[in-house]
Amino acid sequence: MKRNLFLAMAFAAVLVTGCKSTRNTGTSDLPPPPASVESKAAATADTGAIASAGVVGDDASNEVGLPAELVNKRVIYFAFDSSEIRAEDRALVAAHAKFLAGRGDVGVRLEGHTDQRGTREYNIGLGERRAQAVRAALGLQGAKDNQLSTVSYGEERPAAAGEDEESMAMNRRVELVYGKR
Repeated sequence: MKRNLFLAMAFAAVLVTGCKSTRNTGTSDLPPPPASVESKAAATADTGAIASAGVVGDDASNEVGLPAELVNKRVIYFAFDSSEIRAEDRALVAAHAKFLAGRGDVGVRLEGHTDQRGTREYNIGLGERRAQAVRAALGLQGAKDNQLSTVSYGEERPAAAGEDEESMAMNRRVELVYGKR
């Protein structure tokens, strides 16, 4: 009996300590994802976001009245280990803020994500900082606080599998998921 208990505890310890987790070690910023990566990630992320809202296809965007130019542009990408909105994404954030400012009946959930580097706790925090950065930018440009909510998934919901830089760049993002309030 004691031997079985010992073996069960040893097995549980192996399972717990066997999970791979590494601390972010690099500090250099990497170039933004190529346009092909951004469009692929946006299409993947938007399809998932639409499905999670319970609506399929363009109907989700039409339901909230999202302009056609923003339908496929609901992902903001970030540099490695950063929560600063890139200069090339500021106009996109401003366009979403303008849309939200004119539509009090629409809300958006800002979902923060990271690549797989870093501990689970660190990545949850970084995903939250990214979501909060987008929230602050939207708020400063006219979106109401009660239209915005944030959640961090850290590394738990990757847009792309793989450990190459292109895949990791697609995972460093905030997705804007629209819905009626």
